[in-house]
Amino acid sequence: MSDTMNKTEIDALNDVTKVLIDSQKGYEKCADVTDENFAFQAEFRRRANDRAGLINRIQQQVRSLGGEPQTEGGTLGALHRTLTEFSSLFQNDAKAALEAVDDGEAHLASAIKDRMDKPEVQGQSQALLQEAYASASEGEAFADRLS
Repeated sequence: MSDTMNKTEIDALNDVTKVLIDSQKGYEKCADVTDENFAFQAEFRRRANDRAGLINRIQQQVRSLGGEPQTEGGTLGALHRTLTEFSSLFQNDAKAALEAVDDGEAHLASAIKDRMDKPEVQGQSQALLQEAYASASEGEAFADRLS
């Protein structure tokens, strides 16, 4: 594989990792704001843990390609978490959390889809992006079912 293909593949994985980190932190924030709803809190924590595992696998793939993995989320994700916390002050905490999950997972799915379509992303990297896309789609469906 050429260095250009590796760089494109590494960049795609790191771009998705940044948004996945935001998503993981978002689920943790949702668990915090729904502290009185134990069922939602447990589900949000489970999803945060699942995302952490996926992030770790993608970071390992970046290393195997010779890259330095992304370890931080983005500013847009931090802003989204702040808005989630703020909106929970004015409405039902579970409702605010589910709306935040729905919005965040839609954004995540779109970001992943853009990277999946790159021809340079193949093999194990493509499989990891497909797993991430399925996870984001399922997260969005989860939020839709409950909101």
